[in-house]
Amino acid sequence: MAANLYGEFNQRIDYVFKVVLIGDSAVGKSQLLARFSRNEFSLDSKATIGVEFQTRTLVIDHKTVKAQIWDTAGQERYRAVTSAYYRGAVGAMLVYDMTKRQSFDHVARWLEELRGHADKNIVIMLIGNKSDLGTLRNVPTEDAKEFAERENLFFMETSALDSTNVEPAFLTVLTEIYRVISKKSLVANEEPDSGGNSSLLKGTRIVVSGQEPPASSSTFSCCGS
Repeated sequence: MAANLYGEFNQRIDYVFKVVLIGDSAVGKSQLLARFSRNEFSLDSKATIGVEFQTRTLVIDHKTVKAQIWDTAGQERYRAVTSAYYRGAVGAMLVYDMTKRQSFDHVARWLEELRGHADKNIVIMLIGNKSDLGTLRNVPTEDAKEFAERENLFFMETSALDSTNVEPAFLTVLTEIYRVISKKSLVANEEPDSGGNSSLLKGTRIVVSGQEPPASSSTFSCCGS
């Protein structure tokens, strides 16, 4: 059944949204990506080396959206990839491990770095991962909620292991990106085009048609609220 849900399909792509995963090493970024893009989870996952990305195609408000999710190593020695990694990103998942207080304490630094490199309109969600390990919790939900509200971020607690909130977290970000992009596109269409498609949206890559089919994709109908 999973093979059908996550199988390939050929369809015109209306938008390509680049979303980056950031946060300390071992907070579960790669597992969140695997769960969302392929509905997989591996207990013996190895640390990400450099940068990896997966794609998944969804339908939002009758538009076909290809989500290109980028995952980077959280270790300090890979931080040199930041500029290229953030370039063109319209969404970000800022992940911490709710059983490791230090990973949450580092969130402010990751957010500062993200905002220093990314488009000012980037959609950001704070994610407290590993909610299945409730008895080992070291970050109260209230602390994370307070931080998210103060910084104007979306917030969810997830579990890549049992799938809790993984789909809703990504879909919330992608739907919000679509809402922001749609609004910008309407404004841009009312103004004279002074610099070609590249000037339509700063830091945003929008593809209307003729894209090659995604390597890993599925359909999901979402009603914009």
